[in-house]
Amino acid sequence: MKKLSAVFLGLATTFAFNAYAADKEIIVATDTAFVPFQFKDGDKYTGFDIDLFDAIAREAGIKYKLQPMDFNGIIPSLQTRNVDAAIAGISIKEERKKILDFSDPYYNSGIAIMVRTADVDKIKSLDDLKEKTVAIKTGSGPVDFVKKNVPSAKIKLFPNSDNSFLDLQSGNSDAVVYDTPNLQYYAKTAGQGKVVVSAILNSDDQYGIAFPKGSDLVAKVNEGLKKVRASGEYDKIHAKWFGDAPAK
Repeated sequence: MKKLSAVFLGLATTFAFNAYAADKEIIVATDTAFVPFQFKDGDKYTGFDIDLFDAIAREAGIKYKLQPMDFNGIIPSLQTRNVDAAIAGISIKEERKKILDFSDPYYNSGIAIMVRTADVDKIKSLDDLKEKTVAIKTGSGPVDFVKKNVPSAKIKLFPNSDNSFLDLQSGNSDAVVYDTPNLQYYAKTAGQGKVVVSAILNSDDQYGIAFPKGSDLVAKVNEGLKKVRASGEYDKIHAKWFGDAPAK
């Protein structure tokens, strides 16, 4: 009888734990300013990444809470497990895969150069960045990209992309190197007439949702992402933020 009671107690405990795990609200880190992927509009955060993760969470049955933070704090927060996941235009890179787990890619990106409109004929390639002052967001992929390909460039680091854009417009830097969709979006919205994307550099970057190593959320999120793509919801979200469906 004691053995049987122990078995029932064990099953009850397991059931209770699983019920708790299913109902647990996970914490999802996101960048504070990464237009149009995530940014603050009034008193809430919105953007492509925000809409996409919300759709994935509905399909996967995940309850979550967003935790906006500076981009350079996201990876350390994942490593210390202060957050459960992160969606912030995070490029999937081999060095990052050593310390983090990633979902399947959800967006094909790349790197571009943005300059003041008056300088569009002066900076059209990586070679044109030699000895120039280049504004880049701290912790982003373009930092290593520029260091590797244009070692003579003078890099200025900023906590978020908005600051780097303003630095360029004020004449304190010669160019911004950053993710293509963000620069294109800014150049045709707030920066229209002031700045222009002068070159697109094919770096074949892909964004992924990041997790602490060994997270059991990866499979769940991947399944949700597949369903969002299959239902056509991904295409609708993409068209909302970029004006058309993604290239197939």
